[in-house]
Amino acid sequence: MSKPISPIIEVDELVKIHQLENLVIVDASNETSYNEKHLNGALFVDLNTQLSNIKEDVSAGGRHPLPTIEQFSNTLKGLGINKKTYVVIYDDKSGANSAARFWWMLKAVGHNKVQVLNGGIQEAERKGFPMNSKLVKAKKTTTYKFTEWKLQQATILDVENYAPNKNYIVIDAREEERYNGVVEPLDLVAGHIPGTINIPFATNLDFNGLFKNAKALKNKYQVVFENIKSDHIIVHCGSGVTACHTLLAIAYAGLEIPKLYVGSWSEWSRNNKKIATINNNFKNEF
Repeated sequence: MSKPISPIIEVDELVKIHQLENLVIVDASNETSYNEKHLNGALFVDLNTQLSNIKEDVSAGGRHPLPTIEQFSNTLKGLGINKKTYVVIYDDKSGANSAARFWWMLKAVGHNKVQVLNGGIQEAERKGFPMNSKLVKAKKTTTYKFTEWKLQQATILDVENYAPNKNYIVIDAREEERYNGVVEPLDLVAGHIPGTINIPFATNLDFNGLFKNAKALKNKYQVVFENIKSDHIIVHCGSGVTACHTLLAIAYAGLEIPKLYVGSWSEWSRNNKKIATINNNFKNEF
């Protein structure tokens, strides 16, 4: 059995492998940025149309519900990705735009050879990785067949039942001001789910926008988790996107990936559920 690869890849490592025949580099930022400039050979994937199945009723699944298995299979085929493909993903927000979400989705269908570029396009440009604005045509490939999401997920009812339970941990990965209900730029109601703790996804990064090293992240999250197992830990955010940044950091730390609540605050806040604005924030010292 081959050794699992790290969820994170450094720019210097990508330079060494970027000519591999089975490598697909994917830009998961936004179409405007991609058209202006992207890594040589990179394809574009869109959060709203390819990594989500957005519905008119946001109360049923949140702002970015997962696509169906069939939809995601078609997206991968369109990107030229099959079971043997080595995928490297980046974005323009240190993995928090959509790179971590795409990473989680690939891992959730059993794809192992997938990594997120540490520091994204900014770090790649700083280190001189070649860029251009040319549109890239995906390689032809066969349909990528899978039948289910294999990574753990939580529903709105799970969160309602488990958030007050001391044997469970529910993490809100949004910014502290959103968690505390001071501001809410995206959803209709400000605040947080009662019983949850706030560990902003940005605390996974250093001052340069790079992921903290695996040891530091492991120490950070072990303090929080103590003896709670991964299937008793739920991570959410606004719409199930930046929560994946925290799941990526946890995987990079060598810990088991907890459950993702995809609907997140965007679903919860539209379902007449209890809302808190008092700060019961976990004081993160790392």
